[in-house]
Order: sequence, then structure tokens, then C-alpha cells
Amino acid sequence: MSIIKFLVSKAFLKQILLAVVAVVVLCFLMLWWLKGYTNHGDFETVPDLKGKSISVAQIELDENNLVMQIQDSANFNPDYPKFSVIEQEPIAGTQVKENRKIYLTLNPSGYRKIEVPDLRERTFRQAKPNLEALEFKIGKITYEDNIGKDLVLKMYHNGELLKPGDKLAKTSIIDLVLGNGNRPSK
Repeated sequence: MSIIKFLVSKAFLKQILLAVVAVVVLCFLMLWWLKGYTNHGDFETVPDLKGKSISVAQIELDENNLVMQIQDSANFNPDYPKFSVIEQEPIAGTQVKENRKIYLTLNPSGYRKIEVPDLRERTFRQAKPNLEALEFKIGKITYEDNIGKDLVLKMYHNGELLKPGDKLAKTSIIDLVLGNGNRPSK
């Protein structure tokens, strides 16, 4: 039997037809199984968790069949309560599948601590931008007799003398004692 006769024979055509039917049935069964397995068309809506505590966020996510995943804390934001949610991914209102992880960024308990720089013997003009760059605030400025006019002599926080290397929370107020340009009296 030649190849051409075989390709047009009833036996070969029957086999091709059976193979096509088997593939179609198999594809249909796979798609039907996948639709049930992946809950096709079933979505949960992500709730708005910004400003809520961890426990409230956990309850809301459980009610919506979602999973909480806490990411690292961000920089302290005074507009939100301590340990509350300040960011979430995906955002509120997004349609997601059941048991999807919702990534939360929490507000820490306060500003992080920053090392106080050594500004002694520097002019106020040099010290001010240095402190502001570290997000410290300059409080009360007092003067005492010293030949160096506007030279930083001492730094205080809440009445306590600061030493270089001390750590203060960001946005802390630092009081400065500067020289007034007069010679100290004997």
C-alpha cells in the first residue's frame, strides 16, 4: 500500500477524527476543571485599611478571605496613629482572588533616632543647615561671652547638655548656646 492510498483510506481518516474528538473533549474537560479549581469569576474586594490598627485590619481581611502580610515599617508619619496602616498593596477597592496576600506598611511608634553631629566650634551659619538636613529643629538661641561671634559653644535638648554621638528622635528641638563676640571677663 502506498503512502497516498494510506492517507486517504477510511482507517486513517477514522483515526484522525477520533484524535480530534479526543483533543476537543480533553480541552473541554481541562477548561471545566480549571474554572472550578481557580474560582474563575469569583473575586474579593480589598478593603481600605489606611489608618486602622493591625487587629482591625486583620479582622477586615479575614472577613474578606484575604491574608495580611506586614512589610517593614516606614518613616514615622504624625498624621496616623502609632502602629496603624499607612500604605497597602494592592490598593483599596481592587478585585483580587481569595487568599491573596495584602501587603501592609505600618507607622512606627515614633521618629527614628539620629546621631547628633559635633557642631562645637562651628558657626551658627554652618550648624543651622547641618541640623535642618538631619530634620532637627532649632529651638532657643542664647549667647554667652566668647570671642567667637555666633560660634556654637553648647547644644541642649530639654535642658540636658548634648554630646556628639548622642541620639535624638528626628524633629527634636535643639537649643544652642552661641558666642557673642565679647571677650570673657576675668
